[in-house]
This record gives sequence, structure tokens and C-alpha cells, in this order.
Amino acid sequence: MIQNFSTLHAGGVDFGNIGLEGTPVNDRSFSDEYLAGAIEKTQRLAILCDGWGYNTLWLAEHHFQTEGYECIPNLLLLSVHLAQITKNLRFGCGFNIAPMWHPLRLAEDYAMADILTGGRVIFGVGRGYHTREVDTFGVPSTQTDNAANQDMFEEQVEIIFKAFNNRSFSHHSKRYDLPPRIPYRGYELEELTLVPRPRTLPVECWQPVVTASQRQMDFMVKHGIKGVMGGGAAPSGASHEVVQRWQETLAKAGRETQLGGDLQVAYHTFIADTEEKAIAEARPYFEEHQKFFGALGFLGLTQEQIDAMADPSRARAEAALPTLEAAMERGWWICGPPEKVTEVLMSHQESYPGLETVHVGPPAGVVPERVVLEQLERFAKEVMPAFKSQVKDTASPISSAP
Repeated sequence: MIQNFSTLHAGGVDFGNIGLEGTPVNDRSFSDEYLAGAIEKTQRLAILCDGWGYNTLWLAEHHFQTEGYECIPNLLLLSVHLAQITKNLRFGCGFNIAPMWHPLRLAEDYAMADILTGGRVIFGVGRGYHTREVDTFGVPSTQTDNAANQDMFEEQVEIIFKAFNNRSFSHHSKRYDLPPRIPYRGYELEELTLVPRPRTLPVECWQPVVTASQRQMDFMVKHGIKGVMGGGAAPSGASHEVVQRWQETLAKAGRETQLGGDLQVAYHTFIADTEEKAIAEARPYFEEHQKFFGALGFLGLTQEQIDAMADPSRARAEAALPTLEAAMERGWWICGPPEKVTEVLMSHQESYPGLETVHVGPPAGVVPERVVLEQLERFAKEVMPAFKSQVKDTASPISSAP
């Protein structure tokens, strides 16, 4: 049963001239001051989400994006600040890109954030697909060398959970010698202790389900990591085949769940008084989302489509890109009046009774602040109550007449 609503914010700045005929992604560039304004935008979004009863604001880690789509390099640092200006909202790391960190520094920083916010930061890890970001930090991205990236990521996560779950630990491999065998204050160093360790144990951790390989699922279940489907670069919505395999993988590890258990699913939603108006208003944001993420190798586009999409004079006529209507048919987008959005989400709830949390709202990074705030407020007012009431009904004792 869907009980919690969250949203994803990648930290994009506001910009105009969007859509297929708009400014090409690689031609966008903003001043340092304007790019830094993404932080204030995130603050206003956090305050609105907190006031309207959203469960979690998920943030995305990215670097060096002078184009302005994703401008938050440190999720934990920002989350600690946001927790001071809100009351109940949680902050999800969606996701800390482990290959760009030393695993023990990431573990320490999360522990600090967990303590300073009273447990309001949710840990999350990802592998990293932006070559400009990950490779710049000296590690291959999933695009450059997927196998090497996956091997490093898995070892780093193993180290992080050793540090979280053990009073003292060690780890020795070709990559990491933790601790190095050296003398320290009169004794031979053999183990380390994370100081501080998180206040909230075991640590709740989430990872994006993108490739949905069995190796990925087995690794996640082994470490108690839960999955986020859709949002950001990944197509939104839930793949029924993947949800079923996830449930089977959990069961093999001894964890019986209903379909959708230990998952969160992201849907791009856009509300207007009619479906036609919602589609018309959402289309430019859908197209800008295609321009940004499609060129990174996602959304199933061919190189010919990507090349045509990069030229505003060719994009609409030559690229033959998937339409918003097609995305709605596949369940990636939900556009329409509040009743339609409610109905579609209720149908997903029936299909996946173990699903408790969904991410909603326009796509991260491409929608102006005014529109994001309007959409999230309207969703809270006109869609959320139907789901909140069913939770109350379930929790209320059934009284019988005397």
C-alpha cells in the first residue's frame, strides 16, 4: 500500500528556451553566481515539501555541470543544512556515487550527517555514468569501463558496510589496505574503528535499479540494500519483470515480501485541469529531459537520434523520438487532472501491494522552480489525501454494533 510520497531534485537551475527547438544542451552555460543559486532553489523546495507532508526529498550528486541541469556536488553537506530549516522532511542521497569517494570518507560523512540530523538522512549509493564526473576523479565510469566500475563499486560498498556494522574492522585487497600494517604509538596497527559510527543501525541504504542484472540484485540483497526504480536517467515507472525478479531474489535470501516490497518507484507526474492541458504543458519538459539524458546513453535512443536531437533544426523532423503519449502508455509519465493521476497510482498499488513509497513530480533538472512548486503543492492537495485516508482506514480498529 502506498503510504509515503517523495520527490527527486537534482539541483537544476531555471532556464528558458527549452524543448526540441530550444537551446542545445552543450550550448548552455551559466555564471558561477547563477549556478550557485541552485542551492537556494533547493532550500525553497525543501520547505514546501516539509510543509505539505512529503516524506523525503531525494537529491542527486553531480559535478562540473556548467550547463545547469544538476548542480549539487555534496548531498550530505546540503542535507545537514536542509534539516536545520525543516521539521520532519527526510533527505535521501539519490545517490552518493561511491567510485568518486574513498569509502571510509563516505562512511564517516554519512555517520556525521546521521548524528547531526537525528536520523533524517537516508543513505544511498550509485555507480556513476557521467564520464566527465567519474573519470575526472580517477575512476572509470559505467560508460568508460562498466566492468571495472562495478568491481570497484562493490568492493567500496563492502568496506562501507564493514565500517558501519563492526566496532572494528580491516580490509586488504589490491585496491585498499585498511589499515596499512604500520606501527602506531607503540603497537602494530591491525584494525580500524569508524569514529563516529552512525546513530541509526542498521543503516538504511538504497541503490538505483538501472541495469537490473541478477548480479546487481544479488549484491543488493546480500547487503540489505533496497532498490529505487525510475527517475533521473532511468526510465520512470516499474518494469513488472524486474519487480518479479526482485521479489524472487529476496525470497531466495530468506526474505518473503509482497510484489513491490523493498522498492521505491519514481513516476513523472504533471497535473492540469484536463489531460490535454497537462500533456501540452508537460511536453517541453519531456523533450528537454530527452535532450539531456538521451545523449548520455539512456532512454534507448540510437546514435542517429541523439545526433539529430542535438540540432534544433533537425530534432523534431528527423530524430523520430519517442513521444510523451508513448511514455504515458508505458507508465513512465502520468499526466492529467488529479483524478486521473490518483487512478493510475491506485492501479499501480493494486499491481504492487508491497510498494509503500513513490517519487512524484516533474522530471528533475529541467523544470522551472515555479512549476515544480506548483505541481508538488497541487499533488499534495488533490492526490495525496486519497492515499492518506486509506492508511487511516487500515490503521483504524473496526467497531461492531452491539
